[in-house]
Amino acid sequence: MNINSNTKLIGLLGQPVSQSFSPSIHNYLSQKYKKNNIYMCFEIEKNNLQNVALGIKTFNMKGCNVTIPYKVEIIPYLDKVEKNALLIGAVNTIKNVNDELIGYNTDGIGFIKSLKDEGYSLKDKKVIILGAGGACRSIAVELANHEVSYIEIRNRSEKNAKCICDLINSNFQSKTNYNIKPVEENDLNSFDILINTTPIGMESKDCPIDVNINPPKNLLVCDIVYKPHETTLLSWAKKNNLNVVYGINMLINQGLLAYEIWENIKTSEDDLKEIKNIYFNSLK
Repeated sequence: MNINSNTKLIGLLGQPVSQSFSPSIHNYLSQKYKKNNIYMCFEIEKNNLQNVALGIKTFNMKGCNVTIPYKVEIIPYLDKVEKNALLIGAVNTIKNVNDELIGYNTDGIGFIKSLKDEGYSLKDKKVIILGAGGACRSIAVELANHEVSYIEIRNRSEKNAKCICDLINSNFQSKTNYNIKPVEENDLNSFDILINTTPIGMESKDCPIDVNINPPKNLLVCDIVYKPHETTLLSWAKKNNLNVVYGINMLINQGLLAYEIWENIKTSEDDLKEIKNIYFNSLK
């Protein structure tokens, strides 16, 4: 990578970010498309978000990704928020346009593409989502956009889950409800897809559900955690002969969409394949 006086900075804002694969995605894309950018990670504290937003302008950064736990909290410090991201109420991509910070959300679209890439249809499906953070909001909205019939959100606290349910029920035909209880075996019999949007399982062997549960045989299990590649949740699913969708698929797809926003270009399916190869080589 040839860094010079014209190199533009793109960053990842969050906590933690030290194990992120995003620099590999975006530095690969800049190299391939001959864009003079460098992508770096910044671990920041919540009380610094306003200063961070000012810093994006001050240092004339091209933009940023936003990850856990700031996808919602960053919004008040942006100048504009794209319509879909405003509906979702969470931002994972920021573009700096002439000192104006514009927020977007590519999470949900990236997740849906990861399912479609594997040949799954969403229309009329029933989905249970674990967690009620920014990723859940974006995924739930895109699921509703793709006409799933029902979404249930499981979260330990009621406030965020209720807010997402109100959002879906007010804007889409899909029906949504929430429950603050842990998932039990009988709960899963009514669903086609289980999605973990919590960080549980990231860099640990924890699992967001009881691994002694015997799931229905046709349940599709998805985890947005990508490190480790095979989380405890996905190991449980495979042990029970269920189909799974890995978190790295969503990460790469949402990253490709973010890069298209920053550079006004169209990435290719070959990019997805090449970045996956980089990812799997990094696991060796």
